[in-house]
Amino acid sequence: MNPSIGKYIVLIGATIVLVGLVVYFFGDKLSWLGRLPGDIRIEGKNGSGFYFPIVTCIIVSILLNLIIVLIRRFFGS
Repeated sequence: MNPSIGKYIVLIGATIVLVGLVVYFFGDKLSWLGRLPGDIRIEGKNGSGFYFPIVTCIIVSILLNLIIVLIRRFFGS
């Protein structure tokens, strides 16, 4: 097994821990996430419905992309 794979696994694990800590400690302040203008919400008469947070998905995707670019730039791969 390639030793650089181990570095990536540790980096991914540390990232997951950091995201978990942010959500744990600041979850109440992130309640707007998932309720942005442009998120699709269709509700039926009986209360059931369909919800797809398209704008939230786009913003999260852009942020993750920027983080990955920065990590690749700093680690030189």
